[in-house]
Amino acid sequence: MVDRLVHSEANARRIAQVETCFGSSGQPLTGPGRVLVGEGVLTKLCRKKPKPRQFFLFNDILVYGNIVINKKKYNKQHIIPLENIKLQSLEDNGELRNGWLIISPTKSFAVYAATATEKSEWMAHINKCIQDLLAKGDKRPMQEHAAVWVPDSEANVCQHCNRTKFTPIQRRHHCRNCGRVVCGACSNKKYLLPHMSSKPLRVCLTCFDNLSKGRMQPENAGKQQPVPAMLNDDSSDDSDDDSGTDNTDGDRPSFYDGSQPR
Repeated sequence: MVDRLVHSEANARRIAQVETCFGSSGQPLTGPGRVLVGEGVLTKLCRKKPKPRQFFLFNDILVYGNIVINKKKYNKQHIIPLENIKLQSLEDNGELRNGWLIISPTKSFAVYAATATEKSEWMAHINKCIQDLLAKGDKRPMQEHAAVWVPDSEANVCQHCNRTKFTPIQRRHHCRNCGRVVCGACSNKKYLLPHMSSKPLRVCLTCFDNLSKGRMQPENAGKQQPVPAMLNDDSSDDSDDDSGTDNTDGDRPSFYDGSQPR
């Protein structure tokens, strides 16, 4: 069904509409063979609190952004190549239900659907798109993946030295390699993690020592991500946590491929 949509007017119209909603703040999304498979609102667990984000599943990329005006305007566009994505289901935890991890080389974070059925639909469609993309043979997944950060709320003291208490003055930092919450003194080194950035990133002293001496690969190379009680992301789309809208009218996701993946 996806192949039949490639040259359809409906697919071209949907992609053009997404581009219009992002406006000049987004990258062009029209491309040869690209199909918009589905779209909908998911709750993304950001650093400060869960926030609704608009997600667009294409047959080769996953796109999401902040909702400024529902169905009309989005900003802070993020694009993740599907071949580098892995999914990991999350157990329900209090009010955080129907969730899973989206794990990729540059960032990894948790999202939550409104219902168990929607979770199943999203995960099935994403996995099917990844499977079909890799089956073509011209894409290879990266083995390294970004760590999922331990939330600020779960660390009152540095998780490296276990002594420094966090205060408004003594700020929390995150090791980009292992995701732990650490103090400034325990994370005053940087190391190049090519799968995440072209510039050296902050890492804790233990990770710096091990990486420098070649005793470890980047923490999450080929590993299943650990799942703390609550997961967050410190990406730029959380920098304006109180902007945009929380009113998404309870819309169900829309999938256009006509399939019922299992």
